[in-house]
Amino acid sequence: MSASAAYAVVSPRPDRESFTITDLSAEFGVTPRALRFYEDEGLIAPERRGLVRIYSHRDRARLAWILRGKRVGFSLADIREMIDLYDLGDGRQTQRAVAIQRCRDRIAALEQQKHDLDAAINELTEFVGVLDGGPKKKE
Repeated sequence: MSASAAYAVVSPRPDRESFTITDLSAEFGVTPRALRFYEDEGLIAPERRGLVRIYSHRDRARLAWILRGKRVGFSLADIREMIDLYDLGDGRQTQRAVAIQRCRDRIAALEQQKHDLDAAINELTEFVGVLDGGPKKKE
């Protein structure tokens, strides 16, 4: 799976009842260590069978949310809040509304950063032009 495909809406897997750490690591292009970290942070909660972690469809869907959120710059706290809203029992209405607002806020922040970067690039380009076009030293 390509990196961009890992951030798309995760397709259902009716052919599977559960997933191993190796399965999810390969599917999403993350390390087992990353999955253990998300578990430690309480973002996913695989079942334990001895030392083996067994991931559910819910864990897989939450992992897709986590990776998508990280990719666009959300904090783990923001991601946790958005994915935990799934459990409210309101047909995901609150989750959708919060996610939409967070995404709109993130878009606005990124647009501002883009504007700031463009301004800095223009200023540096002009400065290089001044420096480059200034008086030349004789050798």
